[in-house]
Amino acid sequence: MEKNNKNYTWAGRFDEPMSDLLKRYNASVNFDKRMWRQDIRGSLAHAKMLVKQNIISAEDGEKIQNGMQQIIKEIESGEFQWSLDLEDVHFNIESRLIALVGDAGKRLHTARSRNDQVATDIRLFLRDNVDLILQKLTDFRKVLVNLAEREAATAMPGLTHLQVAQPITFGHHMMAYFEMFSRDFARLQDCRKRLNFLPLGAAALAGTGYNIDREFVAKELGFDGVCKNSLDAVSDRDFAIEFSAAAAMIMMHISRLSEELVLWMNQRFGYIKLSDGFCTGSSIMPQKKNPDVPELARGKTGRVYGNLTALLTLMKSQPLAYNKDNQEDKEPLFDSIDTLIDTLCIFTEMLQTLKTNPKPMAEALRQGFATATDLADYLVRKGVAFRDAHAIVGAAVKSAEQKNCDLAELSLAELQEFCPQNITLSDDVYSKALTVEAALKARNHVGGTAVEQVLLAVKKAKENL
Repeated sequence: MEKNNKNYTWAGRFDEPMSDLLKRYNASVNFDKRMWRQDIRGSLAHAKMLVKQNIISAEDGEKIQNGMQQIIKEIESGEFQWSLDLEDVHFNIESRLIALVGDAGKRLHTARSRNDQVATDIRLFLRDNVDLILQKLTDFRKVLVNLAEREAATAMPGLTHLQVAQPITFGHHMMAYFEMFSRDFARLQDCRKRLNFLPLGAAALAGTGYNIDREFVAKELGFDGVCKNSLDAVSDRDFAIEFSAAAAMIMMHISRLSEELVLWMNQRFGYIKLSDGFCTGSSIMPQKKNPDVPELARGKTGRVYGNLTALLTLMKSQPLAYNKDNQEDKEPLFDSIDTLIDTLCIFTEMLQTLKTNPKPMAEALRQGFATATDLADYLVRKGVAFRDAHAIVGAAVKSAEQKNCDLAELSLAELQEFCPQNITLSDDVYSKALTVEAALKARNHVGGTAVEQVLLAVKKAKENL
């Protein structure tokens, strides 16, 4: 066997070549090559700093710059030859740079290690995608707000335990999701703050003996500062875990919405219609229109949860500093990024096509005694203690249920039978307590479901967006 494999920059220490099995097992280029833009950005900033600090010559810096521009053209055109033998995105680009510019390319890696290089690349890559996801979340929340405004007065049953509880509006329901996704937005913003620190300069684990300027590189790359401990800089992936947790939270909220969309499309509900473009049919049943997008989102939520668990497990037993385990950080992180972006994009488009069916919503309100609490509140205003009022209305509901009618269909005399002798009902019990309109109007406070409050929430949301 040949003494060394010349493709590997670290091969000088070894007498035997790497086995073909280890090449495949060890290589990450098939998935980490998508960080090529970030790798080149980081390398160019590093080279600029090396020139500034007189660690390499200006001539070498210029050659590196020109070589990288050529590599960018080759990758963008598809001409670049990615090699499994070169292990990862970093060695592939460095090898091509050396082929293009010679010794100048060999000097680029001065004062850095692959450990701080990859930590920098992954932070840059994640930061770029967090910024994209924040924009996608903004677009999605705009759709929710517009839908809420359009349906601010569309009455529907609010549910607890999946049973009819009280009247709300579809607009109010959509604004609940707006609040959830707004918190998700804030979590991602907060995650970005902790993510945005530069590891480069930590080298392998202990820093470097060269007179580097880490703050200069941080400014060049748009970081808020530098990682303050070289061991921590190269070894932890908590920023990726934090993002994955935020992504899992967003997908959890999407999955909750998905579950409702699936239910609402069911003929037993019939509350909404989604465009044919976001549904599929059956290979055997011609009548079927299946809500595949929300169903897929529910399923994909599980894989994002799994990615979070994978990263937590990856880190849980690692000693300081860098370990090869961390090569396994990218695939779950990339998958969560891709899944989240795709899901936000398709939900943004899909909800723009959503149409409501107010008639079955109104029918569901009549079937579920949705104004029972309002009748109890009416009695309280007449002087009945709430617990007594609760019992009175419970008995009235039981009677209406036996007669297969709604509370509002009981006569005034029938309702009076359940009340104490000192409480006299009047005809206004119907207009003030037993209509959906009255129930909605009564909740005219911040956070309430009154149409006026929904529109006010919409107005404030649009201002914030």
